[in-house]
Amino acid sequence: MKKIAVITMGVRLNGEKGYTRFRYLCDFLTDAGYQVDLITTTFQHWEKAQRDIEKIKNEDYKFGIKFIYEPGYKKNVDLKRIQSHKTAAKNLTELLEKEGGYDLLYAEIPPNDVALAAAEYAKRKGIPFVADVNDLWPEAMRMVLDIPVISPILFYPLQRDAEKVYSLVSGVIGTSDEYRDRPFQNQNRSVPKATVYVGNEIAVFDKGAQDNDEVVVKLDGEFWVTYAGTIGTSYDIRTMVLAGEELAKRGHKDIYIKILGGGPMKEELEMLANDRQIYNVEFVGYAPYDKMAAYLKKSDILVNSFVRKAPQSIVTKIGDYLAAGKAMINTCMSPEFRNKVEKDGFGINIEPEDVNILADAIEKLYENEDQRLEMGKKARQIAEEQFDRPKAYRKIEELIRGLVKK
Repeated sequence: MKKIAVITMGVRLNGEKGYTRFRYLCDFLTDAGYQVDLITTTFQHWEKAQRDIEKIKNEDYKFGIKFIYEPGYKKNVDLKRIQSHKTAAKNLTELLEKEGGYDLLYAEIPPNDVALAAAEYAKRKGIPFVADVNDLWPEAMRMVLDIPVISPILFYPLQRDAEKVYSLVSGVIGTSDEYRDRPFQNQNRSVPKATVYVGNEIAVFDKGAQDNDEVVVKLDGEFWVTYAGTIGTSYDIRTMVLAGEELAKRGHKDIYIKILGGGPMKEELEMLANDRQIYNVEFVGYAPYDKMAAYLKKSDILVNSFVRKAPQSIVTKIGDYLAAGKAMINTCMSPEFRNKVEKDGFGINIEPEDVNILADAIEKLYENEDQRLEMGKKARQIAEEQFDRPKAYRKIEELIRGLVKK
């Protein structure tokens, strides 16, 4: 039996907040016949707190779990986070040297230095290394800190580590075509690669929505326009709030803007809505996955809301948006995703950061139920064909199988 380590800083274990991609992948690879260890850190990114390791050790998982110490940080973008990852990378190297014996390492990037520690260990041991590219650092960092001369110097180590990781890959999985191809931008490598969207388990999404059908109350005649995700710098939630105000001014008293999630800008935007007395905008806060599913299913329009400069491509929430089977308004400027929206017909693309353009788009779909329902039907179809993990993640196993057989 081949032994694989899946290395990630961002995984949701039992009872935690966060993304389920790597937890699912570990279960999936175990079911496919591999001996799998999940290697993650003591620090839980979404909780911003140390995990209760003893409690986790007593819980039931199909795969092994190993922890590397990480001191942690309070903000998503600050120097403490960089230092925290540096410590985690050093501790990962020590763990692998002491308890290795793997046939393949599979690691997410970013964080770049943690991925580099895995890649360099794999090279020393002569085993395959697969990078799972699910974001771009330092590109994404420039959204928060983009100062001429200073930013390029500050972010140089991240850029350097990324290129080193890309030079050592045996295979690449990207959560979009853009991310899949990024390792080959500055170097010509002949290695297997595949796009596997973050996706979701549609059966789990549907059950969650059904179980919470009575919990999430939508009154007759209400029309919901919903966003679910982080309320941070990359996401254009401000325009959604002000579009709610604009729609109310236009006389649409039945249109409600629902904002699900938390983040660094939530408080500021709630104050904006309160100060301007925008009563048709509700900040729901963090909703557990099953409750979020119910909100998405009960909505009429879903908004994939990004600022113009956002570097994101096809993000985690897209699988859930599509599974909900609702029309989508997209402001993300990623050419890949804008082409997909248009080609697959599940929504419309609009320019970001413009209140009237967003209000017009909502109004147009509000008035055209047939178009909305047709887009929703196409969304669900794409979800089932391309984003359902039990089908989509076979590509990852196929790539791994090809590498460990060589």
